[in-house]
Amino acid sequence: MKNLIDRLHSERSLSAEEYKALLLCQDADTLKYLQEQAREVSLEQFGNRVFIRGLIEITNHCRNNCYYCGIRKGNQSVLRYELTREDILECCREGYTLGFRTFVLQGGETSSVKDDFILETVTAIHREFPDCAITLSLGEKSHETYEHFFRAGANRYLLRHETHNEEHYHHLHPDKMSIRQRLQCLAWLKEIGYQTGTGIMVGSPGQNTDHLVEDLLFIERFHPEMIGIGPFIPHHDTPFAACPPGSMEMTLKLLSIFRLMHPKVLLPSTTALATLAPDGRERGILAGANVVMPNLSPPEQRNKYSLYDNKASLGAEAAEGLQQLEEKLTVIGYRISKERGDY
Repeated sequence: MKNLIDRLHSERSLSAEEYKALLLCQDADTLKYLQEQAREVSLEQFGNRVFIRGLIEITNHCRNNCYYCGIRKGNQSVLRYELTREDILECCREGYTLGFRTFVLQGGETSSVKDDFILETVTAIHREFPDCAITLSLGEKSHETYEHFFRAGANRYLLRHETHNEEHYHHLHPDKMSIRQRLQCLAWLKEIGYQTGTGIMVGSPGQNTDHLVEDLLFIERFHPEMIGIGPFIPHHDTPFAACPPGSMEMTLKLLSIFRLMHPKVLLPSTTALATLAPDGRERGILAGANVVMPNLSPPEQRNKYSLYDNKASLGAEAAEGLQQLEEKLTVIGYRISKERGDY
């Protein structure tokens, strides 16, 4: 099995059958070797730097009704909120003082009537912080809207496809949502010039190894600049409330595979990993990740952006906990980088 890892390291690609064999592998020595190779590649590309992104959760309103998500439209128990432009700019000011040079505006998918607000907000952030990168994670939009955001100063866009398999996609989403539209949006983002991120939810209900292989082959072809993956974690107010969470081990395995597949990719160790286990963030870094996204949102709103249960948003997961984060990374031999960290 180690020969597959060596081939992935050198050739950046495997066949579907080889990816499946690697995903099914349970041998501890082989999996340790996989993480060591991924960590070596990450250190070669970035040194021991871990880039920080300031996450600002701008609204938990959402027009979609995805079966796994706590802020789905059909969840009547959510206390909805929407940050004002001044709220968002104040988050950016606080983040800039702390050393953040990338701001990530994330929110539920809203109707097109809100696009002007986003456009004006991106313009305001770019005007006040011209040396900072602006990442958007706001779901599916039209080509024209993506282009307007880009021209206003947005540099990066995160749009996780969650699963490439059409049947599995319909298991996770209402019929009106389409994986084909999701993939079309990703193609538009690349075409416009964004540093484009996609990714998957590991261990989502109904997922099997063949689905993961399909995701690996798509991401290999698509060659994103960012890959966001994390374990599925259930939310109590969704149809999947009783489903088990995704596997930490499978998530780490995929992080390492993606690092070997795309050595220069920006690869976050996600909040979901830190939620699943106290040392989840550090384990992600040691598996090849090189980005963390502390929460810059107003503290009084963080609990309302509840995508899944027990979401970590305090301590080292919060922007005000950078010192704690620095200490945790130092223990494993890494350090915070306050550079923009472009692809």
